[in-house]
Amino acid sequence: MYQLSEIRAKVEELGKLIGANQHQLPTYGKSRDFGYSHVEVDEFSYHLVTVERGQELERRSTSELDELLYYIFLDATSDIAGNFELKNRIEDQDSRRIAFSKQIELMHSLNSDFGKKVESYLSKILEKYPYDDELIKKLNQSLGA
Repeated sequence: MYQLSEIRAKVEELGKLIGANQHQLPTYGKSRDFGYSHVEVDEFSYHLVTVERGQELERRSTSELDELLYYIFLDATSDIAGNFELKNRIEDQDSRRIAFSKQIELMHSLNSDFGKKVESYLSKILEKYPYDDELIKKLNQSLGA
């Protein structure tokens, strides 16, 4: 098992490759709360834990460092991609088109396996909730945009 300091060094190295800031990356060993994640390590597993208002919302556990890194960067690239979409928004288009594409690009730049895994993850979301440009167009029209 890697120590928290080794994990932090790897996360910071990868984070620089995609322009992640400190707020998009977890803390280590201790929560900063407010919906941010932190990394814990025990003798058997790595844990990415999200805490809000003192309550644990989510715990993703794995014995594999690469899987922990995938979880960390799934969250970080989602935030980066969302910010990218806001700056590059195309009116009357489902915003996920730009955000998902950017997230896939970022994950591939970190690790080809991460890229493939996030493509599969996002495909499952789109199977259940497909892009809907027409709905966005109607919403914009009703709001007078």
